[in-house]
Amino acid sequence: MQYFNILFSMFNEMAPYLLLGFFFAGILHVFIPQSIFSKYLAKNNFSSVFTAALFGVPLPLCSCGVIPAAMALRKEGASKGSVISFLIATPQTGIDSIMATYSLLGLPFAIIRPAAAFITAILGGVVSNIFIRKEESFKEEMPVVSCKIETKTAGNKIMSALKYGFVDIIRDIGKRLAAGLLIAAMITYFVPESFFSFFAGNTVLGILFVLALAIPMYVCATASIPIAIALMMKGFSPGTALVLLMAGPATNIASILVISKILGKKSMALYLGSIIFGAVSFALIIDYFLPAQWFNVSMMHEMVNCHNASFSWLKIISGSVLVALIINSFIMNYFTGKKNRVVVAGTHAYKVDGMHCEHCKNSVIASLKKIDGIKSVAVDLKNGIIYVEGNVEEAKIKDAVNSLGFVYKGANT
Repeated sequence: MQYFNILFSMFNEMAPYLLLGFFFAGILHVFIPQSIFSKYLAKNNFSSVFTAALFGVPLPLCSCGVIPAAMALRKEGASKGSVISFLIATPQTGIDSIMATYSLLGLPFAIIRPAAAFITAILGGVVSNIFIRKEESFKEEMPVVSCKIETKTAGNKIMSALKYGFVDIIRDIGKRLAAGLLIAAMITYFVPESFFSFFAGNTVLGILFVLALAIPMYVCATASIPIAIALMMKGFSPGTALVLLMAGPATNIASILVISKILGKKSMALYLGSIIFGAVSFALIIDYFLPAQWFNVSMMHEMVNCHNASFSWLKIISGSVLVALIINSFIMNYFTGKKNRVVVAGTHAYKVDGMHCEHCKNSVIASLKKIDGIKSVAVDLKNGIIYVEGNVEEAKIKDAVNSLGFVYKGANT
């Protein structure tokens, strides 16, 4: 019962802020034209890098979903430095995760986290512009992908924003958010206080340990928050928690390999090095230069004790709504996959690696539909299969898929 109380406490504390964050994320997605991004990111200078980081911080894209968006910007003329900046800033934060950070970790963390992502992204972009002089362009036949929903009326835009914020995003992060909360509650309840005692007072050792775990793992910006707070409650420093919040969402093995393939090994090394340098630097600043009381987790200890826990009706209602939305996302994902397997029977099927979220799916569909001869496209995210109806050369499908940062594996037989 105490385990479930911890889980209930964390979930309800985050719920109102998450719902508000999802709403603003939908507004940003629908009402900011895609052309604005490419217009200000083309030049190989500081201004384009700064703008890319500024655009990236509030966008709610995970480390896999940001890749096709970044590749589309690159295809439309964005410089490598601005693309690297966008790739670093975007997955670390998002308006939803910033709100959730405030709910569980407090205002200082909610300010420092996006600031650290912003500054690190600028650093990575500037360094990329300095060391990567030769600009390489994508093949002309590769289609340009727009990740915006085409709408006409204000009413349609509002509905699209609500759908994106409360359906599409939750379909992307619902499973990982639930997993993050379960893991955080398990760490809080089952791991003894003395288990990580050898990290107490040793910030550098803790940073290296968490960095080794965070870089290859796949966790979204929002799901990393309860895990970070659980580690702090077990003795890890606030700076070490920031390392998880920065490196966990920004990197994973799949995204590292894709960036290396699309932008080159040098760009990948600069991207990864910038994230590591930024995470470690800001971790040390938090632990050695900022007031410790800014990052006190004693309130969380209070919150997870069943006899001290109290919840407002707003939190309970918000939590209930969020549960309903997450359940809806699981149901939609299940029936969408089942529908795809039935509707597209008899069409061509192709295996693709690297698709993990709704943004990945929508990017693939939008890209392939622009190829002459294709009538319809369906994507099975669970099994990594795209179904294409129509007569088209396989090479065109391969080029379109690879241009988005995914890995084309051939016809699925």
